[in-house]
Amino acid sequence: MGYMGDYSMCICFPKKFGVTEAGPPVDVKEVFMKYATGGGSGMTVEQLRRFLVEVQGDVEASMEDAERIVEEVFKRRHNNVKLPELALSLEDFQFYLFCVDLNPPLLNKVHQDMTAPLSHYFIYTGHNSYLTGNQISSDCSDVPIIKALKRGLRVVELDLWPNSSKDDVLVLHGWTLTTPVELIKCLRSIKEHAFSASPYPVIITFEDHLTPDLQAKVAQMVIQTFGNMLFCPPESDCVKEFPSPEELKYRIVISTKPPKEYLEDKNLSGRGSNSLKDKDSDEDTWGRMSADLTNDDDKSDCDASEHSQCDGDNEACDQLLRPLGAPAYKNLISIPAGKPKGKLREKLKVEKDKVRRLSLSEQKFEKATVCHGTDVVRFTQRNILRIYPKGTRVNSSNYNPLIGWMHGAQMVALNMQGYGKPLWLMHGMFGSNGGCGYVKKPDFLMNVGPNDQVFDAKAKLPVKKILKVKVHMGDGWHLDFKQRYLNLWSSPEFYTRVGIAGVPADKTMKKTKKRKGNWTRVWDEEFTFQLTVPEIALLRIEVHEYNMSEKDDFAGQTCLPVSELRPGFRAVPLFNRKGEKYTSLRLLLRFEFVQVDM
Repeated sequence: MGYMGDYSMCICFPKKFGVTEAGPPVDVKEVFMKYATGGGSGMTVEQLRRFLVEVQGDVEASMEDAERIVEEVFKRRHNNVKLPELALSLEDFQFYLFCVDLNPPLLNKVHQDMTAPLSHYFIYTGHNSYLTGNQISSDCSDVPIIKALKRGLRVVELDLWPNSSKDDVLVLHGWTLTTPVELIKCLRSIKEHAFSASPYPVIITFEDHLTPDLQAKVAQMVIQTFGNMLFCPPESDCVKEFPSPEELKYRIVISTKPPKEYLEDKNLSGRGSNSLKDKDSDEDTWGRMSADLTNDDDKSDCDASEHSQCDGDNEACDQLLRPLGAPAYKNLISIPAGKPKGKLREKLKVEKDKVRRLSLSEQKFEKATVCHGTDVVRFTQRNILRIYPKGTRVNSSNYNPLIGWMHGAQMVALNMQGYGKPLWLMHGMFGSNGGCGYVKKPDFLMNVGPNDQVFDAKAKLPVKKILKVKVHMGDGWHLDFKQRYLNLWSSPEFYTRVGIAGVPADKTMKKTKKRKGNWTRVWDEEFTFQLTVPEIALLRIEVHEYNMSEKDDFAGQTCLPVSELRPGFRAVPLFNRKGEKYTSLRLLLRFEFVQVDM
């Protein structure tokens, strides 16, 4: 009986122990004592305002801001009980600090200048946006497009191919086993969801494998689907400067190769050829195939007659529809794509009165950065550079996007349907500027010095800023990981990895000690990072559970733009491997910046 009694204790104790909450960290207690009335009995609204200004760096915090926080804490913790004087207890104060919505690490609003040309921004860009899985045999659908748009994606890529009857247009990954989706279905879904997460323009890039007749059909579909949402450039032989995101709010923008260049390429390569060298590097290997697609017998049941009503201004639509054929298609193109003939350096040549979009595969781009790094930066100051994954990434994996950003590339296209560290970095970068999908490029990428000098990513740079990150505590695993962990015999040992993703000189990863105890983990460890290019540095955070017998278990991650971190104590939400936010899981961190004398 004695043994059985001990055994019962062994089962029950870890479960009760596992949900015990830890008290406030030492630093939180100390700052509360410093600002609260009468040696820490309570923190008034005025004292909280002082804390917001002096510790949290919210220099414009008002009494109204502090009062709103106090009232919200009382509403959530005390069921709206009206007390004679609103003052936060230590437990109330910690509750506030640990609330992601009341004390986030980033500003949740657009705060950057949005009036510069599009080439001045990093733009949230997807590759083969219609694929649900791998690049060879997965389904094509509008569902991943909708999901990406809801997340804030601003550049959607559609590969356009004729159906087997050559009388309608499908979207699919050419010369693969991917099942197609109708173009009109994708366009309608883009229209419906384009601005659900951001008011700034959605750019549709077409990879075009169509005859002039089908290009005319695409023009008609686009015009009649989007109506006055569609931005059409002034009639001109070339685009001299791109408009700004502000000018293009709530507009749809088309980017593809003008029909003239498309036809010239086809004439040069020979119509109907299956050579992998048919098309330039606007597409990956799997896309460089013949336009004579015969592996699909499905025919779209939605022809042009079903789109007889224009959603926008009828007169404007009529004007666009009059020159059906190549001219109508050409008139839709606001961001012309294409590249000059010649070697890589020639393709990066900056033209005085003309701007364009250039696409390079990740391999060609890496070669360009090695041989012509400053030419790449110079090109991206006025023109738009798109990078896409190499064709051998058949499992929809991704490359490191930072190499693109550090050279000024605006459209760093990733496969959005997967998951992994490159996408975590992408989510982190575009958490900037209120998550609107456009992030202003730092000044050093746009500056031109004496003798036409621009930023050189290879140059050795001095430390510009020091970031101190203190990992105080974490909570929420017993809620978000309930099914996985609560049946264990002992409480898990969590540790946190904290590091920087950025230019090679700034890249590093450190970790806390493993902590075993209750489910609210307390570390109280500080890390210091010396940054040479803080403007594009990303703070990487991962939590793992130590596993003695096999690989440590993943327990959450996030990625934050260093340039946008709010100083002070901050509640940082964690995400799963796919970048989806956990309901309860969060860390309490403290950020401090130290400016370095140059």
